[in-house]
Amino acid sequence: MYAKNVWKKMTSEKNNQVNEFCEGYKDFISVGKTERLCVNEAKAIAKKHGYKELSDYKSLKPGDKVYVINKNKNIALFLIGEKPLTEGLRILGAHIDSPRLDIKQNPLYEKDEFAFLDTHYYGGIKKYQWVTTPLSLHGVICKKDGTTININIGEDESDPILGISDLLVHLSAKQMKKSAKEVIEGENLDVTFGSVPLKDTEKDAVKANILKLLKDKYDIEEEDFISSELEIVPAGKARDYGIDRSMIAGYGHDDRVCAYTSLKATLDIDSTEYTSCCILVDKEEIGSVGATGASSSFFEDSVAELLSLSKKTNYLDLKRTMTNSKMLSSDVSAALDPLYDSVSDKKNNAKFGYGVVFNKYLGSRGKSGSNDAEPEYIAWIRNIMDSNDIHYQTSELGKVDEGGGGTIAYILGEYNMNVIDAGVAVLNMHAPMEIVSKADVYEAYNAYKIFLTK
Repeated sequence: MYAKNVWKKMTSEKNNQVNEFCEGYKDFISVGKTERLCVNEAKAIAKKHGYKELSDYKSLKPGDKVYVINKNKNIALFLIGEKPLTEGLRILGAHIDSPRLDIKQNPLYEKDEFAFLDTHYYGGIKKYQWVTTPLSLHGVICKKDGTTININIGEDESDPILGISDLLVHLSAKQMKKSAKEVIEGENLDVTFGSVPLKDTEKDAVKANILKLLKDKYDIEEEDFISSELEIVPAGKARDYGIDRSMIAGYGHDDRVCAYTSLKATLDIDSTEYTSCCILVDKEEIGSVGATGASSSFFEDSVAELLSLSKKTNYLDLKRTMTNSKMLSSDVSAALDPLYDSVSDKKNNAKFGYGVVFNKYLGSRGKSGSNDAEPEYIAWIRNIMDSNDIHYQTSELGKVDEGGGGTIAYILGEYNMNVIDAGVAVLNMHAPMEIVSKADVYEAYNAYKIFLTK
């Protein structure tokens, strides 16, 4: 059903289904604060649904459930279908990285008897949103002996939280004259880490005390920060939002809301005509680069491995498989915000409660960097959505000259497969607290399941 409000058609039975599904999503997003944690959660859930590592298979048959992990930050899951792989896959692709602050390689320093962690922000953020916000620290520290230390500070209720200070309003006359872009500078997004000096220490006594605490708890030295991957993210769990509990507030809806719904849609089916795939990738927020981004050969290599187990080793088999595939680039879209509606073209903007959002193209201004899906493919999608009573809408990302954004759609489109962006509308996108509609989350899940099975 195109451009119809989901809530107006909501039965009490469906309302219960929506809330039950969203409780699972809230749990996922509350734990999955980083890419590694998302992959760990996805793997654990997949194994409960009977998925096994690709290396466990010597051949493949319809109904086999396979997963592949790349460098602990990508996971691809495949449900083998009845038709040969060369007739194409049905692919749901989402990213599991979100805007955040990364710890620099030499981060720990002391100034005026405070210890700080130096950071470098990751992805597009409004820097002023990250000060005076409860923060947590997640990641790994890898030691030279091969040991990996998992770090999680600030999520447990018994943990301390971290944060970034801001200038008090009483002394901020000059600061308040700066533009929003400059009011907080990137080099000032340093995390307060402690203030107690180590006894009988003259120089950098607070830093020395921090190093002692880290040594006692994690058996790490300052130099071990060089081979770490530590991320500063908002602390706390996802929560219901609004007195009617119709929305969810949390960190990382972009794009973990589409990652979870894509994952669940894949896991909740046991057989399909075409091989179904869910792939969760990293680095979208900085251009999908590197070995764990969508531009990596990981996905193509994984499909080649599946073909090999199906006795298809010809290069043309791989090319035909990719060309014949259909994909939904499962990524979020910008919801219409009534308080800032001047930047939106209302007749071409996603709304809360209207279901899954299809973006024919994204990019910026003159469609730069967009995929621009084929109308024949959109017509096919319209048909399966309408035939199965799925609420959906179409959108652009604001007015033409206001800005724009991108997804992984164009990267998979380079394989000559049909791709369109399809996801959940988000308020406060890229902020420490983002908002989604529960109805849209559940409708996206249903849309993804229909796409995989029809």
